[in-house]
Amino acid sequence: MKMKLFAIAALGAFATACASTPPVDDTPPVRNPDPIVEPDTGPVDTGPGYELGSTAHFVEAAGDRVFFGLDRHDLSDEARATLRRQAAWLASYPGARILVAGNCDERGTREYNLALGARRANAARTYLISQGVDPSRISTTSYGKERPSCTQSTEACWAINRNAATTLVGGYTN
Repeated sequence: MKMKLFAIAALGAFATACASTPPVDDTPPVRNPDPIVEPDTGPVDTGPGYELGSTAHFVEAAGDRVFFGLDRHDLSDEARATLRRQAAWLASYPGARILVAGNCDERGTREYNLALGARRANAARTYLISQGVDPSRISTTSYGKERPSCTQSTEACWAINRNAATTLVGGYTN
């Protein structure tokens, strides 16, 4: 009787072990020995779709805003990288002038957000100057919470509104 129970338990364990082992797919991948060649359809327009030196070019090449944490005006590594690209773009267009506008989310008083927006704009301006941009080319303003990019009352939306936005204001085309 003991032997019968042992045999049944062993058979059950064997069946369980086999059921939990995934199947092995040992079929080799299919490879196409001949590369796919597209027919020649003539010249391809690889232009950017905007005029070099334009506002659209600035936004595409450098980015037009940097973001801040809640109640913060210090620059993150990502913000510094964006501002370095802006400084490089501005070096290529020495006649360009910019406005850096500090923005906040909807929380807080109007006065607090105007002051925080000014600190954000000045943080971006100071970093651009440290990257070689002539201070006379940079104006700053604070809109506080008055010009939100996103109007929903969610954390994701508030994070978008905590920024310093750079706008070209003149002298930027070749």
